[in-house]
Amino acid sequence: MAHTDRRTMRRVLRREIAGTIGLLTDEHDFRAMRRYRSFTFDDHTAYLREVEALLRTRATQGGHTTVTLFDPEEYAVYCTERGLDPDNPSHRTRFTAELATTGPTIPYEGQPLSELLPALVDEAVRQATWEYAATLLARLGSCASCGEDIGRAAFTRASALLLRVLDTAPPGNRHLVCSVSGPPETLVAVLHADQDDERAARLDEAEALEFTTVLALGLATDGPGGLVMRTSAPGSPDRIYGWRLRGNTLHPLTAGEVFDAYCTDIETGDLVSPESDVDYCEPPDLGVQETPHHHRP
Repeated sequence: MAHTDRRTMRRVLRREIAGTIGLLTDEHDFRAMRRYRSFTFDDHTAYLREVEALLRTRATQGGHTTVTLFDPEEYAVYCTERGLDPDNPSHRTRFTAELATTGPTIPYEGQPLSELLPALVDEAVRQATWEYAATLLARLGSCASCGEDIGRAAFTRASALLLRVLDTAPPGNRHLVCSVSGPPETLVAVLHADQDDERAARLDEAEALEFTTVLALGLATDGPGGLVMRTSAPGSPDRIYGWRLRGNTLHPLTAGEVFDAYCTDIETGDLVSPESDVDYCEPPDLGVQETPHHHRP
C-alpha cells in the first residue's frame, strides 16, 4: 500500500515538472548533430515524428513543455568554453535548460509540429532582430552636442509615436509593419494590436518591444524606412496606410504611394492586382509632432 502511494505521489510530482526540448528544425542542423555517437537518430523525419509523440505523451500526462531551437554550432561553442564533452547527452540537456531562459521558446499546447516549427522560427527571428537593433542603438552612444543618450532618446520618441499611431487608428484589429533599411540588411518588425470589447489594444509585450526598438533605430539613424498599418473591422473594408521615416519623424504616405507599394511586384516591378474590399488611403493626422533634436554621435 505504501509503495502504491509513493508511485502515485511521484506521478503527481511528475506533473509539476516543466520541461524544455531543444529541437533541430532543419536537415542541416540534424546532420551536424549526427557527428556525435550519443545522438542515435539517423533520419530527420523520424526524429521529428518521435519528438511530436513525446510532446503529446507529456501533454496527456499533464506535463508542461516548451520547445526551443537547438543550434549545433552554438552548442559546440558552449561546450568548448566550459570544457565539456559535447558527446555527452547530459551536457546537451544542460545547454537546453539554459536556452529555456535566454533563447526563443514556444509552449507546446497540442499543436502539430507543422504549426509549431514555423512559429518557433518566427520567434527566433523576432528575438534576433530585437537584439541586433538594440545593439546598434546602444552603439550610437551620446550626442556630441548635448550629451543625451541617442538610443534611449530615440526609443522614448518611438514609444510615443507608436502610441499616437494606435490612438488615431480606426476601430478594429491592427497589423503594423516597420522596416528600416541599412547595412548589412533590412530589419523588419511586426506588431499585432487587436482590440478587446472595450476597444483597448491588446499588445504582445515582446512584439511591442521589438517593434519600438526597430522604429527607434530608424529614427535615430535617419535611414530609409517606413511604417505601414492594416486595420480590419467587421462590416467594413480593410484600410491600409502608412508613413515614411524621414528627418527623425513620420511623414504620411499618399494613397497612391500606398497603392503602389502594395500593388507592385518588388522583384519585377510589374503591377499586381489590388486586393478586393481593401482601401489604400492616407493615414489619420497624428497631430503636431514635436520637432526632435538632431543628435550627433
